[in-house]
Amino acid sequence: MKIYAINGSPRKNKNTATLLQKALDGVKKAAKDKEIETEIINLYDLNYTGCKSCFACKKLGGKSYGKCAIKDDIYEVLEKVSQSDGLIFGSPIYFSNITAQLLAFLERLLFPYLVYDKNYSCIAPKKIPTAFIYTMNVPENLMEQIGYPKTFNHIEQTIEHIFTKPLVMYSNDTYQFDDYSKYESSAFSEEAKASHRKIQFPLDCQKAFELGVNLIK
Repeated sequence: MKIYAINGSPRKNKNTATLLQKALDGVKKAAKDKEIETEIINLYDLNYTGCKSCFACKKLGGKSYGKCAIKDDIYEVLEKVSQSDGLIFGSPIYFSNITAQLLAFLERLLFPYLVYDKNYSCIAPKKIPTAFIYTMNVPENLMEQIGYPKTFNHIEQTIEHIFTKPLVMYSNDTYQFDDYSKYESSAFSEEAKASHRKIQFPLDCQKAFELGVNLIK
């Protein structure tokens, strides 16, 4: 078995990446005696764009029918994740949505499998178990007011149509800076942020671990 975590954050060792690793730890725990490999793919290490509307993936009889034809840094990544046994996506929230880097990756991964027939059928090679971890500065009690769940639900529905319905977790009110005094951040209380992180982030790590356990049950 091979499980990939797709890190849509530019940071490799902060909130999102930490939770993705905890989820992969949960996967390994659930696997028990099964042979299983895990890997984090850091999207910001790769040079690529979103969909270019070339429609090579839709051309009947074409050599790229059902797969992305753009040959850049994620060309081979898309192929290997399409054959995986589980995908965990992770992203911080920028301007009320996932990062542009992850959105571009999802365009390239999902669109080739969507058929333009009357039923908008799916031709993905397998129904891969999926999960999504969102990290954000916004407190949990403001998510509904700002409309986050509705925004996130759109991409989750697309993932469900192509692969499977994602398991979902949120990490809210995250601690963003190593030292708040170095930045203009008067909208926040560093003391409150630090206090919240001390209590909540270990709980979020456990939730991510359990998400990984449940991914391959």
